[in-house]
Amino acid sequence: MKLRYHAAVAATSVIAAVGPVLAQTPGGPPAAGAAVSMTAAASRIGVVDVQKVLARSAAGVSARDQLEREKASMQKEMDTKRQELDKLRDELEKKGPLMTVDARRDKQDAYERKRRDAARLADDYQKELEKKEQTLLTRVLQDLSGIIERVARERGYAMIIERRGLLYASAEADVTEEIIRVYDQESATKGKK
Repeated sequence: MKLRYHAAVAATSVIAAVGPVLAQTPGGPPAAGAAVSMTAAASRIGVVDVQKVLARSAAGVSARDQLEREKASMQKEMDTKRQELDKLRDELEKKGPLMTVDARRDKQDAYERKRRDAARLADDYQKELEKKEQTLLTRVLQDLSGIIERVARERGYAMIIERRGLLYASAEADVTEEIIRVYDQESATKGKK
């Protein structure tokens, strides 16, 4: 069902973009039932795989690396907390029967408090990572949007469609590699400034 919806949206987008082009051709739109040569219009439609651009472009790789470094730092802190909890739990298991009731309860309360704090910290870290990922992704997508628009204008594309919504696109229509190349060039130029 979802696939059909995306196909319908993609088809509607293509019709919406190509229809005005055909209507502006000399002689007006073709007569009803007449065969329409879509070669000229179809050659002006490009396809880009945004996920591939994010995965392979220098800026996308850099953003992913930055997130991985932050995730590793957070994981290191969580591992330290986990070790503290394990130590407290082992102490409770081994020495608990020998402790007074009050001492055991205090130790158990300390363990539960640290466990809750660690769970809260893990949740906070997860939210922080999601927020940073969204911020980095938004920045990359904004840059990418401008590049896709410029490449479309420079190369004469009537439209460029995201690949995920399509059932089929010819290899000639795929401009992903070109977008990655232009994006990397621009990123390198920005980095030198």
